[in-house]
Amino acid sequence: MMFWYDHGLSGWGYAWMSIWMVVFWGLLIAGFVMLVKFASQPHDSRPSTPESITAEQLLAARFARGEIDRDEYVSRLETLRGHGTNTTHQATNS
Repeated sequence: MMFWYDHGLSGWGYAWMSIWMVVFWGLLIAGFVMLVKFASQPHDSRPSTPESITAEQLLAARFARGEIDRDEYVSRLETLRGHGTNTTHQATNS
């Protein structure tokens, strides 16, 4: 019965065993929580992109940047809205 009290663990042995037990269970629980979080998130097959920009918004942005002047902006805006005059050029046979 002498070996019962002589198993090689001193006070530090118990301390390290306790610390590593807490670390082990903490990592196990954290991994489980992360797994549940990942599994509960909705998954889309398409990548997340910003909302699609309309032609009028793109035209307004070009006008704001100064890429086009006011007359061109108004003309193109009317064309987009369907209120513009027919400005197609017809080739005439000479």
